[in-house]
Amino acid sequence: MKRYTLLAFLVVYSSLVSGQLIRGRVVDKDSQQPVDFASIYIEGTFVGTTPSENGEFALDVSEYAGRPLYISAVGYQTTSLDTQKKLDFHTIYLKKTVYELDEVVLESASLVKKREKYLKIFRKEFLGTSKNAKNCFILNEEAISFNYKTDRDTLKAFSREPLIILNNSLGYQITYYLGKFEFDRSNNTTTFTGNISFNKDLSNIGQSREDMKFNRKKTYLGSSKHFFTSLWEGNLLAEGFYVQKVRTADALKEEDFVFQDSRGKKYFLYNEDLEISYDHYQTTVHFLRRMAFFDRDGFFEPEAILWYGYMSHARIADWLPYEYIPEH
Repeated sequence: MKRYTLLAFLVVYSSLVSGQLIRGRVVDKDSQQPVDFASIYIEGTFVGTTPSENGEFALDVSEYAGRPLYISAVGYQTTSLDTQKKLDFHTIYLKKTVYELDEVVLESASLVKKREKYLKIFRKEFLGTSKNAKNCFILNEEAISFNYKTDRDTLKAFSREPLIILNNSLGYQITYYLGKFEFDRSNNTTTFTGNISFNKDLSNIGQSREDMKFNRKKTYLGSSKHFFTSLWEGNLLAEGFYVQKVRTADALKEEDFVFQDSRGKKYFLYNEDLEISYDHYQTTVHFLRRMAFFDRDGFFEPEAILWYGYMSHARIADWLPYEYIPEH
């Protein structure tokens, strides 16, 4: 018995040494009581966990070292943790969410009809209009509320619980923690923010494996994930991407807009707007920051870049997890 106990200890010890284990406790900022129904995850991946009854958790993030760890819970604002902080134990304080939208009881037939109209807009702007979106469904739409009393110029939506999304086209079940959704009627533009976590890979269930495999590859090609993965590997041209200046249409080489620091981290940067071409699609890149960190799996800092054109049209139905690797 002692032999097996020692072996188990060595296995656990080895994983702690070789990996990056983040340990902590999630508590309510006001009451200091544990939040035991929170979700702790790396954005856009299958990597995640939930805390115990006392709010404590442990998660190995070694594959995504340097990326923020997100913490979400029903009724609380999502927060993030810098995984580069060298602490043995993290205490994470969650603030309760204050909803600005007015509550409306859907009693009249006109309001029910209005809600259906707004849900249609929400699905289109949130899930998208691609072929993937046609087979992508929000399983708990009843959680979505709208600003019926102040909706003349801008339609706003919020959800008190995470949205559970079933993407039958790509074969994933997703959780999305909606932060903000606004549809500007006058300009016909949409802004939404939130955090995404992948829960299930459905490609091994049923008879649709080959269809999902095909849809994933098609979605990947020409996407921002494809671009940054190719940029990391240094084979943009081989993968079919061309980059040029918007102002003068001068062609650029990868070394013109990639910087690698002493730690091996890579950044996408340029002092003016760039145009990315793939097949017959064009995307314009506007830098909101001097440079944007990106990684080998296609991750990039979304707050550092503003997209126009083809890549900007991708919505939730077109998201692939960072673990996805196309088969050649």
